[in-house]
Amino acid sequence: MRARTTKRAKREYRKPFREKNKTTKHTNKRGGKQQVGEEKTAPAQQQIFETTLKRLHTLGNQKFGSSPFKEHFNRWLLTVETVLDEFKTQLKGEVDEQFTKKCTDTLMKIKLQLEHHHLKEEKMEQQIIKLSNTKGQLQQTNKEYLTKALTLRKQKTTTLKQLNKELETLRREQEEIVKLKTGFFRGLSKKEREQKETLAIQKYTDKQQELEITILKFKEKQKQLKEEYENKQEPLLEKMKTHQKYTKDIEEDNSLEDRWFTCETLKDEINNFYQRKTTTNNNTTA
Repeated sequence: MRARTTKRAKREYRKPFREKNKTTKHTNKRGGKQQVGEEKTAPAQQQIFETTLKRLHTLGNQKFGSSPFKEHFNRWLLTVETVLDEFKTQLKGEVDEQFTKKCTDTLMKIKLQLEHHHLKEEKMEQQIIKLSNTKGQLQQTNKEYLTKALTLRKQKTTTLKQLNKELETLRREQEEIVKLKTGFFRGLSKKEREQKETLAIQKYTDKQQELEITILKFKEKQKQLKEEYENKQEPLLEKMKTHQKYTKDIEEDNSLEDRWFTCETLKDEINNFYQRKTTTNNNTTA
């Protein structure tokens, strides 16, 4: 829809120029001094209009290299204002009040839009900083978890190794007692032999239970450590998702469409002003 409007505006813009030149040529045949002056003035004004339209077209399609795009907004806006000021100056103040008001309103609108994009970009930059900080916290959490997990694993290995060693010693002692029943302990009563054997079995059983309980304790510690890690990790991951959602458009210049539309609106106003000016001049000549 916008493209059709622009093409129509260009046709409306060029048509008065052809009509103007045709009228000038006709009046020259009658030798009028005023018509001779208009013939010299018309091409110069036509060039002013065409040059201004081309400059606005270029500004409307201008793309900024990379973010932060907000750094280019003031310069771009100043350039647009300069183009309009030069246009008014070259026409020696012939622009009418309607043209001035329309341009002022259009510039005011784009200023507000650029301020909005500026604030939005600043918020995205803040989100990037927060994202970086959250990533740092997540890395620190991962590092702490790995350190604690490794320490716990070493403790488990050392403790279980010692308990297994003690258990093996008790097992050998138990075997020795059984072997010595008919040897060194031959002079002991049956009751005493059974007591020593029972005591050895009890020591072995107790140590075996200690080993099993220790294994369960380490499993519980590992479980608690993992839960603690996940409780810290999950909120950080959620934060990262939130920050990433707001920063995904940081590399896109969202002001481009508004800036293009602004320049197209100003071009339309220049064409409209030219039509009014041409109509007025034709009526005056008639």
